[in-house]
Amino acid sequence: MRLVNLTPHPVTLIVGDQTLTIPPEPTPARCSETRTVVGSVEVDGLEVPVTRVGFGQVQGLPAPREGVLYVVSRMVAEACRDRADLVIPDDLVRDAEGRIIGARSLARVW
Repeated sequence: MRLVNLTPHPVTLIVGDQTLTIPPEPTPARCSETRTVVGSVEVDGLEVPVTRVGFGQVQGLPAPREGVLYVVSRMVAEACRDRADLVIPDDLVRDAEGRIIGARSLARVW
């Protein structure tokens, strides 16, 4: 099986004592986004806009290919639940500062 990373950053898989880092493709798969200001709130003297965000069609996602799994963001996977070839990093591994450094597995969103 071949993994193609359609996220904007490297994905590191940590399984037992083995590590595999999959570099990102030049064009990540993303959901289109719309943003509308619906109001504001005042926080410590600062007027902060409140927006309504909507997510639309997925862009940059290739057609399914035999023997290929695409690593995508959770948002893309949830927008394309009918695609059995999409996986997301799962069971995340964090460093001492809480930053994600890898994943122990891949998951499908159903």
